[in-house]
Amino acid sequence: MCFCYILYSQSLDNYYIGHSCRSLNERLQKHLSNHKGFTGRSKDWIIIYSEYFNSKSSAYAREREIKAWKSRSKIQELIYKS
Repeated sequence: MCFCYILYSQSLDNYYIGHSCRSLNERLQKHLSNHKGFTGRSKDWIIIYSEYFNSKSSAYAREREIKAWKSRSKIQELIYKS
């Protein structure tokens, strides 16, 4: 099972949208580890939203759809509707 997820960092006041076929907790730990990527700038990321899919391609398509919105308010609407 794969998923599309949204993380939130309070210190950055920012969202991160991604997808994976690993467990959510395993993926979160990778984001919280020391690395040079976008999520490496903060250590307070939390999972605030996720959707499950039967295929990696479907999860990736949903990630791209959400990122294409380029709208913080639309992302927040998605999060708080669930």
